[in-house]
Amino acid sequence: MAVTSYRTSLLAVAAAAALAATLSACSSSGGSTSNSVGSPAAASSAAATSGSAMAPFGSACSAVPSSGAGSFAGMAQDPVATAASHNPALSTLVTAVEKAGLVDTLNSAKDITVFAPTNAAFAKIPTATLDSVLNNKAELTKILTYHVVPGQLSPSQLAGTHKTLEGSDLTVSGSGESFTVNGNAMVVCGNVHTANATVYIVDTVLMPKS
Repeated sequence: MAVTSYRTSLLAVAAAAALAATLSACSSSGGSTSNSVGSPAAASSAAATSGSAMAPFGSACSAVPSSGAGSFAGMAQDPVATAASHNPALSTLVTAVEKAGLVDTLNSAKDITVFAPTNAAFAKIPTATLDSVLNNKAELTKILTYHVVPGQLSPSQLAGTHKTLEGSDLTVSGSGESFTVNGNAMVVCGNVHTANATVYIVDTVLMPKS
């Protein structure tokens, strides 16, 4: 009986050690239940990642409301066209998107980068020319889709040449918190997140090559 009891104890200890080793290995591999979505460990990891992410930057970011649907936190909850509609500085862009019939297209797109011209950017265009473009759906669609790039580009990925939804390329130069698009459009508030897009607000309307 004593021998049997001793062997049983040894087996129990060995089994406990094996279980502990297995849990430890799973924890480090990321496949463990302790790292599943919703667990304290996962929440802590997500918070650390979020905390280290680069915040929106640029001189125009100071005009963004600190709370409500138009704030950075509020815009992050809505798809990009809806989020833009909450920002008074983008009202002309929102009107253009509506006239082109692109609201649903942009809102349903998955993972895009949008270069969003401010009202002041549109004001640089002569009134007669702007009115003509706003009433020409084909031309308006071509211009607006030139402002959209597939994939959500982080600031570290922004510099370079990117294919737009319109089909031609745009080029971003710069680094850190200073970027220029196509040599003349400055990013005045960048790395703004919506539910499906990363937005870089620019001070000049981008024009595709004809």
